[in-house]
Amino acid sequence: MYKIAVIPGDGTGAEQVREGLKVLEAVSDKFNISFEKVSYDLGGERYLRTGEILPESVIEEFKGFDAMYLGAIGHPEVKPGILEKGILLKLRFELDQYINLRPVKLYPGIDTPIKDKGPEDINFVVVRENTEGLYAGAGGVLKKGTQDEVAVQESINTRKGVERCIRFAFDYCQKRKNKSTVTLCGKTNVLTYAFDLWERAFYEVGREYPKIKTEYAHVDAICMWMIKNPEWFDVIVTDNMFGDIITDLGAMIQGGMGIAAGGNINPQGVSMFEPIGGSAPKYAGKNVINPLAAINALSMMLETLGEYRAASMVEQSVIQVCVNELKSLAAGAMGHSTSEVGDLVVKYLQEI
Repeated sequence: MYKIAVIPGDGTGAEQVREGLKVLEAVSDKFNISFEKVSYDLGGERYLRTGEILPESVIEEFKGFDAMYLGAIGHPEVKPGILEKGILLKLRFELDQYINLRPVKLYPGIDTPIKDKGPEDINFVVVRENTEGLYAGAGGVLKKGTQDEVAVQESINTRKGVERCIRFAFDYCQKRKNKSTVTLCGKTNVLTYAFDLWERAFYEVGREYPKIKTEYAHVDAICMWMIKNPEWFDVIVTDNMFGDIITDLGAMIQGGMGIAAGGNINPQGVSMFEPIGGSAPKYAGKNVINPLAAINALSMMLETLGEYRAASMVEQSVIQVCVNELKSLAAGAMGHSTSEVGDLVVKYLQEI
């Protein structure tokens, strides 16, 4: 029995989660795994209705779950930053979900904008530090709204936070058994304080993993090589800000937001899994959004829970849908509705 907290969230989030839970039911039947699901009303609608964002009591409840499954957060009538900081960042910080894990994997049947590259070339993972850096919220504003305004945003990097992120990356690389290479993405030539710490910790931890190759690249070079030579990469580890940027680039080269999923991981606690495409409010209620990213997030959740066979078969079912069924990953252009795509994943899962 696994206890799962479900947060449908805003916009198309509920539609995506609906299809993910449909697949989860099929997993339960096929593998004889029990899931207790508890839904939470968090997001823009609740905030507009009650003024409440994320009660402390709810955070305490989440600590008793095995995993969290999120649809999307973001509402067009709520000022940007309120929900993102009040729900997403607060959950990451309060639950110490210090790893953001983002697979970048091109499936057969999916187009990439990179010429002459295929699934054999695009298969790497970004391990992003998730609770420090520029997202820690350190800094402030002086004389706001005047000609003398000063805004300061500080990047906080602790030895503990940096080292545990790097160690996770090396451990994950061992499990992947792919190219056995971990690449540090940084900016040591300019951000000399923060990335001096990152670089020293990276090579010190790396010496504990003699079978894994260590490499370094500046973030601008990473962006270039992700397009030019994505096959070079296996596991990339980086800080919060750079990770946020390069993972969106990764989503594009794997086919778009419709397929990209991520996990906010606390290896010793509760982790949260989500599609990374956002709430897409213009498509809400139309049954046209692509649910495959949410279903891939479900696969990541199963893997993190240790249900490796179930996770693998969910991913294989998604691949079969991509190869055999979809005209496009784009919302409204798939050739199927949201609910039909979910049904197709269930169909392939049952047939495997």
